[in-house]
Amino acid sequence: MTTMIYQTERLVLKVLDKSSAQIVLDYYLRNRSFIEEWEPVRSEEFYSKEYHEEQLENDLSLIENKSLLRLWIYKKNEESQIIGSIGFSNIIRGVFLSCYLGYKLDKDEINQGYMTEAIKKGIDLVFNDYGLHRIEANVMPKNVRSLRVTEKLGFYNEGIAHKYLKINGIWEDHVHMVLLNDNV
Repeated sequence: MTTMIYQTERLVLKVLDKSSAQIVLDYYLRNRSFIEEWEPVRSEEFYSKEYHEEQLENDLSLIENKSLLRLWIYKKNEESQIIGSIGFSNIIRGVFLSCYLGYKLDKDEINQGYMTEAIKKGIDLVFNDYGLHRIEANVMPKNVRSLRVTEKLGFYNEGIAHKYLKINGIWEDHVHMVLLNDNV
């Protein structure tokens, strides 16, 4: 597979393989308590290099058949440390042409516009290169920063999905944010 690397004004976005498992693990260890509130409960195995080697290989397989696009985020000229990731998952073709968007950012990099910048590039890729019509982002109502990111990018609120995802051990309501590609 050709290496997939994209650039924005301040960022480099990369598809990674298992050789990058250690820097992915470093990201999760550094941000463990910060992202815990927004993610499923993780087993101790999740915090091992082997787990992330396997996960990156699985991701690569899904990326190759275009059912996933996961990009790891680096600041330009600082490519030894991941500062986050964006994932366009569950890519469905046919009459739906849709996917789910998920994203996370390093605790020390929030409120600097990095996530908006990265997702903007990702939207361009899934709308123009993948030909998708719809991106869905489900955000907990209390995650104000994340809601602000989707709003800045033009997503609109389709309503509340009650007890939608089990996050940090609790079934949480989510705001169903959607962005449509009018060119499809």
